Amino acid sequence: MLHGNVATSAPRRRDFGFPSIRRPVARECYNVFMAKPGRTATPRWRRRALAAVLSVTVVGAVAGVLIWQENSTHISGPSPTWRSPEPGPGSGPSPGSSAPGGGPTPRAAPGGGPTPRYDLARQQLKALEVRGWDRTSDFRRYQFGAAWSDDVNVEFGHNGCNTRDDILRRDLKNLVVRPFTCFAQSGTLLDPYTATTISFVRGPETSNAIEIDHVVALADAWYKGARAWDPQRRLDFANDPRNLLAVSPKANFDKAFRDAASWLPPNEAFRCDFVARQIEVKTAYGLWLSAKEKRAMTDALSRC
Repeated sequence: MLHGNVATSAPRRRDFGFPSIRRPVARECYNVFMAKPGRTATPRWRRRALAAVLSVTVVGAVAGVLIWQENSTHISGPSPTWRSPEPGPGSGPSPGSSAPGGGPTPRAAPGGGPTPRYDLARQQLKALEVRGWDRTSDFRRYQFGAAWSDDVNVEFGHNGCNTRDDILRRDLKNLVVRPFTCFAQSGTLLDPYTATTISFVRGPETSNAIEIDHVVALADAWYKGARAWDPQRRLDFANDPRNLLAVSPKANFDKAFRDAASWLPPNEAFRCDFVARQIEVKTAYGLWLSAKEKRAMTDALSRC
C-alpha cells in the first residue's frame, strides 16, 4: 500500500498465542481472558472460547486419571503372602492329591529342611512372654476402631484405599481392578487355610465369597496385651497387612477368636507359615502367649 511516495506493508495480523485454533476463536479467547477492561467478546464467541478451554481441561483431567490408574496396581506395594512353593528335590506331590489348577501340592519347607524364616520363628517364640489368659470378658470389635480404616500407620496406610481392598489386590490372582478405583473387581484366590480355589466377583451378592482374616484374632490380642494399648495402636493392629489374609468364609468362621492351641489350618502345608506369622505379629506388638499356645506352636514348628 502506498501513502504518497512511501510504501508501507499491510498490518500484520496477531494470532493471540493460539496458532492451532481458528483466528476468530483465538481472538475471542484473547478478549475473554486477556483484553483490557471494557473490551468484551460477543456471547456467541465467548461460549466458543469457554468451550475450547473446557475441552482442554477435560482432556487433561482424563489423562491424569489414566496415569493414576496405570499406577494403581502399585498402590499396595509388595507384601509377603502365601504361594504354593515349588517341590524340593525328590518331593513329588502326595499320592492322589494336587493343588488347585493341577499344580503341585503345597508343601511347607520343600525338601524337608528347615528354613531361615522358621529358625527365626523358633527364636522369637522362645523370647515371647508366657502368661495366663485374661479372664475379664470385655472384648468388643469397636475397641479396634473402624473396620478396614485407611487412617493407619502401617503398610498400605493413607493410600486412599480401604484395607479390605488392599488385601484383595495383594492376595488375588488374575486380578481385575475396577477402573479409576481401588476396588478389586474380580480375581481368583487360592485359600491358604483350605487350599481350595475361590472365584471372586465384586457385587452385593458375591463379594462375601472371600473374607479377610486376622491371623492373630482381635479378641486373642485383646486378652493378651492389647487392652492396655491406645486406640491408634489397636487400629494399626487391626489393619496391619502382616496380620491379614484373604480366606474362605467357612475357614474364617471356624477359626474365629482361637489361637494356635485351639485351631490350625486344615491345609497342613500352610501350618508352618501360619504359626510363623502369628509369632511374627505377636513379637512385633509385644503380645504374650498362653502356655498351651506356646506348646502348640513349638510342636507345629518342629515339623517345619
